[in-house]
Amino acid sequence: MSTVDADVEVPDVPVPANNDLELTEAREGHVGTITVRRMLPLRTRRSVGAWCFIDHYGPMDVDGMAGMNVPPHPHIGLQTVTWLLTGNVLHRDSLGSEQLIRPGQLNLMTSGRGIAHAEESPTEHDRVLHGVQLWVALPDASRRAEPAFEHHADLPTEGLGGFEISVLMGELAGASSPATAFSPIVGAQLSAGTRAASAMVPLRPDYEHVIFVATGAAEVDGVRMHPGQLLYLPTGRHESAVAAPADSTLLLLGGVPLGEKLLMWWNFVARTPDEIEAATAAWRAGEFGPVGGYRGDPLPAPPLDAARLRMPL
Repeated sequence: MSTVDADVEVPDVPVPANNDLELTEAREGHVGTITVRRMLPLRTRRSVGAWCFIDHYGPMDVDGMAGMNVPPHPHIGLQTVTWLLTGNVLHRDSLGSEQLIRPGQLNLMTSGRGIAHAEESPTEHDRVLHGVQLWVALPDASRRAEPAFEHHADLPTEGLGGFEISVLMGELAGASSPATAFSPIVGAQLSAGTRAASAMVPLRPDYEHVIFVATGAAEVDGVRMHPGQLLYLPTGRHESAVAAPADSTLLLLGGVPLGEKLLMWWNFVARTPDEIEAATAAWRAGEFGPVGGYRGDPLPAPPLDAARLRMPL
């Protein structure tokens, strides 16, 4: 997925939630035809572990509408993680990949040195669309890796205190994802079924984490939450008390603090303005390659603001 904002850095006002926890509110953004709740990056926190971008969209009724339509656009220096709660989305990229994704499945695209892709609702699409788009920053040693695409239709699950835990990346509660990761990381969905759920969720103390509610509500370490809020949990925690009413869904993301300054602009994650300028020029010159099968024009790169790119982080 793409952001239409040239610079994805956003203001935030963290609210002390409970001891050392911080609660922030999402801001509204737009990606193609979709309105999103944008929760990361924050001005005071550009990443949590290697997770550097969180968009939550829906649920929305797309019956009789085009639904999602994000034209071809480029990425460098990151992995895109596409996860649906309801609906279906078609992925195409410049490697020739074409993959329909449904809830419970994972689309993982590694941009590395450069890739282009498009995401759209198929012609025959489900009535309701609801999902999250996540970015993982590639660490410096891997950020020029060869581009790649993975689809994982069957992810590991584990039961815990009434939650069904699906592990997207990394390991949690004894379940390990087969998805490729370039840094110590975890991403998981916690789903309460027809009854309320309550559990002490194990955490790695060397990880920092965030939790947000996708559907329903939750209470995390005494902090009540609803969709559109992001709760930050710093390192040093071995577990977290999580409770949610029936039919609620939460996402837990975390990892070892990246320890690298990130420069994020448009759809690029880099370290220097020169990299951003080079990637923008390459996209305008058509050097990322075509996204076959998409009917329509690619997204144009927004104007570069050289002065802003060179502002100290």
